[in-house]
Amino acid sequence: MKYTVLTLFPEITDTYFNNSIMAKALEKGIIEYRSVNIRDFATDRHHTCDDAPYGGGAGMLMLPEPLGRTLDSVLSGTSGKSRVICLTPSGRPFNQAMARELAQEQELVLICGRYEGIDQRIIDKYVDDEISVGDYVLSSGEAAALVVIDATYRLIEQVITPASLEEESFTGGLLEYPQYTRPEIYGNLKVPEVLLSGHHENIRRWRLEKRVEKTLALRPDLIRRGEEQGLFDDETRKIIEEKSRDERD
Repeated sequence: MKYTVLTLFPEITDTYFNNSIMAKALEKGIIEYRSVNIRDFATDRHHTCDDAPYGGGAGMLMLPEPLGRTLDSVLSGTSGKSRVICLTPSGRPFNQAMARELAQEQELVLICGRYEGIDQRIIDKYVDDEISVGDYVLSSGEAAALVVIDATYRLIEQVITPASLEEESFTGGLLEYPQYTRPEIYGNLKVPEVLLSGHHENIRRWRLEKRVEKTLALRPDLIRRGEEQGLFDDETRKIIEEKSRDERD
């Protein structure tokens, strides 16, 4: 997988790629990354990349010419195998299923918006997907791009041990169970006895029950969606029925 980030502030994303697991994945050649400064493709001496929107209104809009030239340069060497994404609050909601889908791509070209956004003609001409990372507005498209990058690169083979992904939140339609580590007693709070028992089946069952409890409490919409999509096995469905009944009582 190759990530290409089009930005007015490359230092924001560059710092991220130089740290932690991401840096190791780069070093091993599992992923590739480059940031492209849109200002390098502005032709005036001030490297202007924004102007007032037609029709009036507050704020400034990113100009189509510098961004279009940036995209032409980037896409000229990709053999049509890149997926161009514009990060915008008006895009499709980003979720784990979309992260899995994008993780299968050969290259993601991420356009980081600024100001009031980018000229619609750029979207019409170049963009494959408009994606929103949440129902809120950010001043930095770079922050949104890093959310998409972080959620996708960890799903790429060899980046993270597969077992670590099996029971994460949203896997199988449920949130993750509570986790504990040393010490066994913290203040007056103890680690649940079942986790100290060494009984693998009891631990597995406890974790599944806690996943259901947490999802029912915090994200009941995931339970409804999982039921509609047939994500739950017989054991999970039975636990959901039991926990739902307990909540009603």
